Amino acid sequence: MRLALSKRPLLTFALTLTAVSGVAHAQSQQAAKALYDSGKWQEAATAAVALNTSNGFALAAEATTGGAALSADNAKKALFEKAQNYAKQAIKLDPNNAEAYFELARAQGRLAQYSGVFQSLPLGQDMKKNLDQASKLNPKLAGVYVALGLWHANLDVGGLKGVAGRAIGGSKSQITPNFEKAIALEPNVAVHRIEYANALLSQNNKAAAAVQLEKAVTIAADTFWQKRDLDAAKAKLATLK
Repeated sequence: MRLALSKRPLLTFALTLTAVSGVAHAQSQQAAKALYDSGKWQEAATAAVALNTSNGFALAAEATTGGAALSADNAKKALFEKAQNYAKQAIKLDPNNAEAYFELARAQGRLAQYSGVFQSLPLGQDMKKNLDQASKLNPKLAGVYVALGLWHANLDVGGLKGVAGRAIGGSKSQITPNFEKAIALEPNVAVHRIEYANALLSQNNKAAAAVQLEKAVTIAADTFWQKRDLDAAKAKLATLK
């Protein structure tokens, strides 16, 4: 009995350390996210990686993919590859992290844009597989449906890419249902409507794209990235009027 009691303080101390560590990680994750929201994507990625957690690596992937949009064209492909590696590390640490599969798919989608037709198709197939896994793990992750809508829009197009894209499942009939699902889940997230407009423009549907952009520009923008999206939406809408 005395032996059991003597272990109790050690157990209590261990549990306390675990709780404190969990709070510290959560706060650090929030700090890294705040850096990203302010536009400091490189600092955010560095801080997120330092956490050495699945959520940290997923955030690092998001920050690196986002940062690629601000980088020189000759640097983009390497950044998307880096984001892809971060997302894979996130999955390795937690195979049930839906955000990690989504970030992997997002990095693959961007990377495919900088690859040839035949190089991009395997990436497209992997992207779809990872999006399906993300939606399975978290059916309410709206970004997944945005990415799926774009996946179908980018693959069901004219020319050789369209033929190959339809062969692996790309279908314009799936564009609207996926975007509508994303918007239903998060009606006040402007980027969902902006990406929907981009998908509609890829199908030469300017009138419907304008409707989505008109709604997008009425949504408040708080973060650096939201403000950037808002400016782009206003500029694109102006060209459609």
